[in-house]
Amino acid sequence: MSDAIDYSQINTWPFQEARKILARIGNKTPKKGYVLFQTGFGPSGLPHIGTFGEVARTSMVRWAFSKISDIPTRLIEFSDDMDGFRKVPTNIPNQEEIAKYLGCPLTRVPDPFGKYDSFAAHNNAMLREFLDGFGFDYEFVSSTEMYKSGKFNDALIKILENYDKIMEIMLPTLGEERRQTYSPVMPISPSTGHVLAVPLLAVDAKNATVTFVDEDGTTVTQSVLNGNAKLQWKADWAMRWLALDVDYEMCGADLTDSYKLSGQIVRVIGGKQPDNLTYQLFVDEAGQKISKSKGNGITMEQWLSYANPESLALFMYTKPTTIKRLYFDVIPRSVDEYYQYLNAYDKQNDTEKMTNPVVYIHRERGVPDGRMPITYNLLLNIASAANTERIEDIWGYISAYNPELTPDNSPELNKMAGYAVQYYHDFVKPNKQYRDPTDDERIVLRDLADGLSQFIGKTGIEKDLETFCYDIGKKYYDADKLRDFFAMFYNVLLGQLSGPRLPNFILIYGIEKTQQMINDKLAK
Repeated sequence: MSDAIDYSQINTWPFQEARKILARIGNKTPKKGYVLFQTGFGPSGLPHIGTFGEVARTSMVRWAFSKISDIPTRLIEFSDDMDGFRKVPTNIPNQEEIAKYLGCPLTRVPDPFGKYDSFAAHNNAMLREFLDGFGFDYEFVSSTEMYKSGKFNDALIKILENYDKIMEIMLPTLGEERRQTYSPVMPISPSTGHVLAVPLLAVDAKNATVTFVDEDGTTVTQSVLNGNAKLQWKADWAMRWLALDVDYEMCGADLTDSYKLSGQIVRVIGGKQPDNLTYQLFVDEAGQKISKSKGNGITMEQWLSYANPESLALFMYTKPTTIKRLYFDVIPRSVDEYYQYLNAYDKQNDTEKMTNPVVYIHRERGVPDGRMPITYNLLLNIASAANTERIEDIWGYISAYNPELTPDNSPELNKMAGYAVQYYHDFVKPNKQYRDPTDDERIVLRDLADGLSQFIGKTGIEKDLETFCYDIGKKYYDADKLRDFFAMFYNVLLGQLSGPRLPNFILIYGIEKTQQMINDKLAK
């Protein structure tokens, strides 16, 4: 890609965000020597589709920033692993033993899988493996390490010095009962090791201590430094922004109020709120917010069982500030859209390429050369028409359509065929709903089947076949009802409500096989 591109004319959302950051720092290198991007992770569970989305989107903005500025950047993935262990997950072993550590920092909870020093260490390792698998360029930062090493000490003292002001910000946002016990500082119990959400009897900023009643009933005065205390979420977020001097951090719409309150706190303690993109949350097929506890929607593991990771990255890139359905039926469309963008890339000039999502998906790795000759939806419909769950059968149709395509020379297509077969098995086949054609529709289908005979044994028929299919449709349907012709074909013959372009389907499935399918249906 040429360096002569006028990036000021590129208006994709990552470039809009990048320009916000450049304006924030006055177009000059910050004192720390770099621009800091941050994303967060809660290690009480494994990384999930939201983790992927936040890191992927932040990486897109960081890459855009590198195109408009030579200022160095860093991206950190911050693990809040000093957070208290609140609930035993239902999907881990040794639950009774692990339940004994409720209330402890996650880094003090034993690993239920017996592989790492702690539950947090296990999930942090899974996080790093997860991010590395996608090739993200990031640095891992542990909350426990930051607290215990003293790297947060100066910022913690700022919290104590402004304790009353922070309480003035937080108390009006809490319910009456919570106000009675709330403190932004949670001391670590010297008797139990628990993270204590208790009221403080005294705050001594000069000596960096707090006084509280411990779980054993004794009154304790204890330092907040070097890992002896943990901050409540909103104060912790603000303290982190100050201590690390974070320039940019995204968050979901569910954290809008938290972002505002943490912004007030960070200004009180002498810091600056980072620039932010508030992305919208996903909803399930019924329009309900996706929840890990409900198990609605789709997990990242499920997505990657049916499609390539690039299609998931495209889903994250597209309209991040718009509420989107995240369910199984969005996968085929996202796959095909990714390859449409990839197929268009070589035909675009350098400026146009910068508006193509594939450059943000692949970023510094560069856009790959591979192109997709057959759509995912078409592969699905071949599987549906052939009623097959064998990738070898799919390749039989592909090879008949284009003998030059093989699994060896088209590995990307081979992967897509495998994904399509799995998707067909899990979602299409169980939900097939055929209907019988009406008398009028039987006439249409008979005309279509008979007319296809003119194409048997011929090559280079793509345009003529397309014209023929549309002529059949227009012969029996009004111009504004032509869509009903194609819908009828897929509903009657494949048991589904939609499909790819009919001429393409006929070409891949085969003229005579399509005739046979129609004739078999009409004979019933």
